Amino acid sequence: MSEPLMFFKKPCYPINNSLLNYLERFDLVSKEPIIYEDLLRFSGAVNVFDKKDQDTLWIRVYYNEFERDEIDLNLKKVYSLLYSDGNTDILQYLNVDAIDYCTFGNSKPFRIKVRNILNDNYTYFYIKKADASRVYGLELEHLLSPYKINFLVFKDTLIEEHITGIPGDVFMQTFLPRCTETEKAQIAKEFVKFNERCMIRLLGDMRSYNYVVIPIHDFDQIVFKIRPIDFDQQCYEGNFKVYRPQFFKENYPMIKNVKEKLQDRSIEQYKNEERSALAKRINTAENRIKILMKIMGNDFISNEENLSQLKLELYRYTNDINFKNAKSMGNVLSAAFEFVTRNFNNSNLFRPGF
Repeated sequence: MSEPLMFFKKPCYPINNSLLNYLERFDLVSKEPIIYEDLLRFSGAVNVFDKKDQDTLWIRVYYNEFERDEIDLNLKKVYSLLYSDGNTDILQYLNVDAIDYCTFGNSKPFRIKVRNILNDNYTYFYIKKADASRVYGLELEHLLSPYKINFLVFKDTLIEEHITGIPGDVFMQTFLPRCTETEKAQIAKEFVKFNERCMIRLLGDMRSYNYVVIPIHDFDQIVFKIRPIDFDQQCYEGNFKVYRPQFFKENYPMIKNVKEKLQDRSIEQYKNEERSALAKRINTAENRIKILMKIMGNDFISNEENLSQLKLELYRYTNDINFKNAKSMGNVLSAAFEFVTRNFNNSNLFRPGF
């Protein structure tokens, strides 16, 4: 678990015309002209610190007065599109409290804080450089996970809603040690399901800071859910382990908790439950998935070396010739979906990972 799984930064892949047409068909293209480069024209910035006075590596940016009014108006319009289908009546009640810029990572996003002045409730959303891998990842999350996610694309700009929750690294350090034994068992169950879901849909790089843990109060207990928040590594890496959160050293406390709280039979049960649920979601969204997989199959979102490595590892892992015959990363993912829907009752679909 200590060996590095990823060595090189993933390049940004453009959105091709087929994918853009798909996004337009399903109302995922913004009607408001907000451009990522426009936000880069800030005139100053200060560091943002958390409640413990630790540098968050975000900076709060400022704009010239004559630019700020236009930027604020466009951001409020984008907010209304993202959350209320473009209702302009709410604009008068919105205020852009802060625009923060992240100086690390692949996407270098802007985080927008919008507040309702009537009740002081606020919401975040992100503006990033559009990347085809990330768009595929977001759409697959929307269609195939237990959760829905709002996002929009405008030319080479991606607008993405904020996913609330406790960052995985913070949760493991601060909250997990204080959980009851019953809660730890429930968290172990959710991590097994999360691991399975990421593996099957080939969503990579789920290190502890790329997902959140969401506590939900249910009668006399707290139920924990796990959601990814970074979709940059959708079908790019060639190493199959990258798509399995259990192999990242940053997740060791979660993995240790699984081994301590769950027997092998329980792990297999929860993996089977997740495969079954995923197969049902694939069948429910069958037409839309087929369209997306056709576009993805003809798209270039990785390199030949990664493709050759991944399809060979998956072939050896499953003995399914469709992986070996795949011509693109989209074809690899299509083979994975076909394999799951065909074999989700087969306990040998994926060998025990914990």
